Amino acid sequence: MWPAVEDFQNVEGLGVQGVVNAHAVLVGRERLLNDWSVKLDVHLTEAKETAERQGRTAVLVAWDGKARGVLVVADTVKPTSKEAVEGLRRLGLRPVLLTGDNRAAAEAVAAEVGIDEVIAEVLPADKVDVVKRLQDEGRVVAMIGDGVNDAAALAQADLGLAMGTGTDVAIEASDLTLVRGDLRAAVDAIRLARRTLTTIKGNLFWAFAYNVAALPLAALGLLNPMIAGAAMAFSSVFVVSNSLRLRGFR
Repeated sequence: MWPAVEDFQNVEGLGVQGVVNAHAVLVGRERLLNDWSVKLDVHLTEAKETAERQGRTAVLVAWDGKARGVLVVADTVKPTSKEAVEGLRRLGLRPVLLTGDNRAAAEAVAAEVGIDEVIAEVLPADKVDVVKRLQDEGRVVAMIGDGVNDAAALAQADLGLAMGTGTDVAIEASDLTLVRGDLRAAVDAIRLARRTLTTIKGNLFWAFAYNVAALPLAALGLLNPMIAGAAMAFSSVFVVSNSLRLRGFR
């Protein structure tokens, strides 16, 4: 059985700390260890740098004021992620990878899925500032996230999309929840939204065009009421039928 952890604390964006069997334990980034004046020796530094060069994330472990080891973890990229990024590009969007991971790991993942712009080593609180900066540059920002650390940025973005497999906090902060845990669902959602907006504009155009053409004729007494009624019914049927075409969206 694992020993109980006392005085557990989650240091946002840096790691965790606590007391285990009377030993003060730190697990997280090098910055967390630095805050406690814990330095890495040559061997641990080499292990950390090797992991980062390979595009992996190094998690440092220390207790009783001394660094003890390096845990190496890596994200598994879903096979569909590259296809999703390509789909976003076809929609005229510019994908950006915003992450708290080290730059080497982030760039390795970005290269694998085809993302050119990477903003790495960002603390959770700073993600909001990054979104604001992009908005100040005149960009319309859509943010896709699934974690607690993404919630504030999802709320700040012009469009926040949360993965349905993510945390409740992220889902609550987003504008739209993607039921599938597949990034391609974001592409489908944007395509459907654009198709819907185009349909709405088309319906409004024909509705206004009908009234603009028919009202002067009716005012001059040149339009038979029965024909006007039939035309109005046809207009309603046209709008509904045009909207129903969205059911065939793929």
